[in-house]
Amino acid sequence: MRVRFWGTRGSLPVAPHADAVLAKVARALMIARGRSFADQDEATAFAREETEFATHATYGGATACMEIEADEEAFVVCDMGSGMREFGVNALRRCAEGHPRLYHVFLSHPNFDHVMGFPFFRPAYETGARIVIHSGHPDAEAALRRQQEAICFPVPFETLRAKIEFVTHPPDQPFEAAGLTVSLIRQAHATRGSYGYRFERDGKAVVYSTDAEHGAEDMDAEGAFETFFAGADLVICDTMYSLGDAVSLKQDTGHASNVVAVDLCHAAGAKRLALFHHEPNGSDEDIQRMFYETLRYEELVRGERPKLEVLCAYDGLEVEV
Repeated sequence: MRVRFWGTRGSLPVAPHADAVLAKVARALMIARGRSFADQDEATAFAREETEFATHATYGGATACMEIEADEEAFVVCDMGSGMREFGVNALRRCAEGHPRLYHVFLSHPNFDHVMGFPFFRPAYETGARIVIHSGHPDAEAALRRQQEAICFPVPFETLRAKIEFVTHPPDQPFEAAGLTVSLIRQAHATRGSYGYRFERDGKAVVYSTDAEHGAEDMDAEGAFETFFAGADLVICDTMYSLGDAVSLKQDTGHASNVVAVDLCHAAGAKRLALFHHEPNGSDEDIQRMFYETLRYEELVRGERPKLEVLCAYDGLEVEV
């Protein structure tokens, strides 16, 4: 399987201000210290190899959307945040090269930042495309229709040309879709909850668990997550906050911390963790700092357990599983 991240922010899309881009350029120039380059390729190689990610790149600003490439007969997508717009453009190009126009979409919950990309999803306007939206929430269809009502959006849901289907799944009842075995788990998030997904194929497993709060007062639920994450090759986990924020300023907001994600993955014997659903107020430097802190924490608490590889998801990242 190949995992592609099209949107990794939480809550709302963000874009870097001009001053933030200028600061990146200034830092790169300071690191170069007057060095000259024969051409742009040489300068690009220098930036990639000798400056930190937060200097030469960005973690991105689109909200949650992640693709799993596993079945050549269908697209598999988790969540429909603003990153879905770019995914749709890319998918149309692949369809022009012969990929079937079948989309399986797995919705964690219908909060606006996780569905806002759908009205801009170009395949939804194509006759002959088929979109199957899987959810644990029976009102997912109502949420998508509501955001395209006239007061909010100029194109009504009813005018979309694709064949759109909604399927509601109960947790703990695995099912088959797009060549994958899929399981759901209910997660604590605000008042209505959210759902995490586990995708399995040919002995490999990817877990998508965002917008989930983990409380120390409910250890039975944490045991269920350890089982759900068990042996996963990649866990994509909500790490919106540091542990300090999660248990103080941001308690009961429905999100998790980097420390809890590491602890759960260690307990579950997962192989890789991708930090996800980044705080929209966080700069690239803030996100990179949390990433480094997570690496240090994983090393400190690892003990005799196998190393947990920690990645920091960014818009455009691809991971082979």
